[in-house]
Formats: sequence, C-alpha cells, structure tokens
Amino acid sequence: MTEPARLVVVTPSWLGDIVMALPAIVAVRRWQATQHLALALPRAMAPIVRGLHGTDAPDALVLLEGGRAGVADDAAALAAGRYDAAILLPNSFRSAWVAHRAEIPERWGYRADFRAWLLTRAVKRPKRGGHQADYYRSLVRALDVPVLDEAENVALVATDAQHARATALLALAKVGVDDPIVAIAPGAGHGHAKQWLADRFAELGRRTGTELGRAVVLVGSPDDRPTGHAIESALAASRTASESSGRDVNLVNLIGRTDLGALVGLLSRCDVCVSNDTGAMHLAAALGRPVVALFGPSDERATAPLEPHELMTHPVRCRPCLLRDCPIDHRCMTGISTDDVFAATARCLTGAPQAVSL
Repeated sequence: MTEPARLVVVTPSWLGDIVMALPAIVAVRRWQATQHLALALPRAMAPIVRGLHGTDAPDALVLLEGGRAGVADDAAALAAGRYDAAILLPNSFRSAWVAHRAEIPERWGYRADFRAWLLTRAVKRPKRGGHQADYYRSLVRALDVPVLDEAENVALVATDAQHARATALLALAKVGVDDPIVAIAPGAGHGHAKQWLADRFAELGRRTGTELGRAVVLVGSPDDRPTGHAIESALAASRTASESSGRDVNLVNLIGRTDLGALVGLLSRCDVCVSNDTGAMHLAAALGRPVVALFGPSDERATAPLEPHELMTHPVRCRPCLLRDCPIDHRCMTGISTDDVFAATARCLTGAPQAVSL
C-alpha cells in the first residue's frame, strides 16, 4: 500500500491502552518515515506521546476533547490537518464518525461497533485471547505496515519539564534528587476488584522504607484518594514498630496531586513501581522502570506490562473473571501476600524480575 502524504493515527482514550498501542504507533511512524504523521488523542493524554523521541516522534498532535459534546470540535480539529488517511486504533463508532465528519478520504480500522459503513477499509478483527498490544499490531499489519518485533522495546523518555515538575513535588516532601524511590499505585479504574488491600500496601511501604531504605511515593488519580488515606492511616498505626527498627518511613502521598506530565516525571525517577493493573503500571514499564504488577480479576495474558516485570498472581478457579466488584471474598487478591510482593520488589532492585504465580 502506498504511504499517504499526510496520515493521522487516532489513539485509544485510556492511559494503559495508549501505552499498549505504542508498538503499533511506532511501526506506523517508521513506515511513514518520510511523510507527515500526526497522532490524535485526548488532550489530557498528550504528555505520554511527548515521551516518544527522535525519529519515533510524530510530526504533530491533534488534541481531542472527547464525549458527545466534542464531536464537532474534534471533527474540525482533524479536518484542519487536511489528512489523506486515518488509522483508527479504537473500536468505537465515535472515532469513525468523527473521521467521517472530518472528510478524511481514507479511514481504516477494525470492523466493529456497527461502523463498517464509515470505513473505507474495514479489517476483520482477530480472535480475542492475545495481548492487547498484539491486537493493535494486527490492525496495522493488515494495513501492510511492517510491524515491530515483539521483543523490540518502545521506550518513552520524560521531558526536561516533566523531570522538573516531579523534582519540585518531591522536594516539598524532602525527597532529594538522588534519593532512591519506590512508587506505589494502589488504585484501579473500573471497580474495586483489581485493588490489592490497603493495609498490605501500608505494610509493604513500611518494609520498603525500614528494610530497603527507599522513600515511598503513592501515585494515582483523585478517585484513588480514599485508598491513599487508608494506606497513610494503616502506616501511622504501625509507626511505633517502624521507629523501633531504627529507621522511619518517608511516605509521600501524591495521589490526586499530579497531572499526567508530572506522573511521567515521577515514574521515570522511581527505582521500582508496585501497582495493580493500572495505567501507571504500563507507563512505568514504558519508561523502562521495573514493575511489580498485581493481577487479580483481570487477565495478565491480555494486559501485562510489555517490559520485563514481576507478575504477581494467585491461582484460583474463578480468575480471570473481569468483574468490577468481587461477589465473594476477593480471594484472587487476598491470596497475594505482603511477603511475596516485598520479595518481588527487592528482586527488582537487584535487576532480577520474574513472573510469579502464588
């Protein structure tokens, strides 16, 4: 297929999905090396792709508003780019409708969500069961784009501005530029079932500080604030034990206090990120940070981080159920012990991550 002179790739909307789409996006960039390539993505997600550097960086960003109210504005933003073709990574009807409204002549994507009539090239979806990154790779492969080898990394690099914002936030908590850090992302979108227990995160934080000598930084969205407060309370209750060990814990709760740009800077600074199945998990991995990933109801075969990592699961017959809330006793997550997660964190600090089924 001939490379269009001006091509736009419409990305997924969610943080983790955008990161998992990066191998497909970079494959298109390298295929489109001598032509104009733009990425269209939600405005709030722009700091992610600003981490693409060198020849993998897009030529332009189209910032989308999203939602029903933003259809006309998003169509106008795409129309202004005078694109010859659009690759639609999302399955949504909306993404195809907006590209159609923008009068982009060629619109390519998966046949999904009753939108085939809006596409000029509708690709049959592969059978589910593989990794989400492979789902995006399969689309661009079907469009005759040479895809990256699965072992080839797509690395993000924090910008100087993102580093500076993270440094300023940490300085307020008396964490120095060279101080070692373990980041913890204790929240999870789309229900509580994916969350490990707050008291176990607190115990992990205590041991990380007292035994490994790392500052512990909590990160997450404003919706995760109750979890952050619960971790702080549980840690405060164990403060006497921490003090008796001869070393206190420097816990910095930045949940709800960072935008995505600052989060990129923070995660790029950490020695390890311990996380539920979240966007922060994927972002830390893309930044080249070791990740301890805790999986319960979600399927690690579909959404595990792409880089080397410690993958923690507890084998029970009912997982992966993909439910937002557990109707029984949350055994897939309660079966993951603090000792095991702490050991995984310590292994990551020595550069020896491994997948673990408990």
